[in-house]
Amino acid sequence: MSNEKVDAYIAKARPFAQPILEHLRRIAKQAEPEAEEALRWGAPFWILEGRQLCGMAAFKAHCAFIIDGPGGGEAMGDLGKIASLDDLPPDQELIAALHAKAARIRSGEDAAAAKKKAAKPVRQIAMPDDFAAALAQTDGARTVWDGFTDAQRRDYLEWVTTAKQDATRRKRIATAAEWIGEGKRRNWKYEKC
Repeated sequence: MSNEKVDAYIAKARPFAQPILEHLRRIAKQAEPEAEEALRWGAPFWILEGRQLCGMAAFKAHCAFIIDGPGGGEAMGDLGKIASLDDLPPDQELIAALHAKAARIRSGEDAAAAKKKAAKPVRQIAMPDDFAAALAQTDGARTVWDGFTDAQRRDYLEWVTTAKQDATRRKRIATAAEWIGEGKRRNWKYEKC
């Protein structure tokens, strides 16, 4: 069963990407007909028993196909940059990889591995005095800051504390206080991309 949002995603993709996305979609459906199509993080994914089986994405000059994670090298996904159908491995190879992933999902191995990965401790960053003072001096900033999640606060703290020069740090603190006072998260510019 097709998902209209996935149909729309493929239709909006660049012309070179459309046949690649359609082909990957057919492979995913053929390999695992029980998987449901969905949009996650703005891109098509196939979900099996509540777990991510695979996904695909289209960019300006290439596509990506994700089975086991972010991949490595020059592009996200397991196959690197896919600029044409010729960049794909044989269909049977992709189907075998999807069958293996589906088996891990059904056995619970995939969920167990994800829990083990997620157990990393989160690095705590102390609030610098100069940043705290800037927030206190900016209307509404402290209230917004207190409403942020730990991850949203950590984004700002990391940005401020990783500045290598004092001038850069002062500029980041001023900008952060302004944005926070306006209710903006650290990467607010990219939230609607």
